[in-house]
Amino acid sequence: MNLSGIIVGAAVFLSIGICHPAVIKMEYYWGKQSWWVWLVVGLGCVAASLLVQNQIASTIIGGFAFSCLWGIHEMFLQEKRVLKGWFPENPKRHAYYEQKRAQMGIKL
Repeated sequence: MNLSGIIVGAAVFLSIGICHPAVIKMEYYWGKQSWWVWLVVGLGCVAASLLVQNQIASTIIGGFAFSCLWGIHEMFLQEKRVLKGWFPENPKRHAYYEQKRAQMGIKL
């Protein structure tokens, strides 16, 4: 019986489950300017995936890499969700959000 597909699938599912809340928290505390963290981690994992000899580990690291790279896109979408009021905004950055809402014509 070959369990590698199940192992990789579960690991990628877990990486998506980790990245989604991380995007939400990072946007809340640091804003979308923290997108570069996802880029650095994603590219680091791409490099690691190329260097790891074990096929399953390399695949899992590659899956995590692309979950991180997708996190860049999600970071920008998360700001839009916050601007629409779908997610809570950081009160310390309220003026920033109000300015962005005015620019985009969004009213809460």
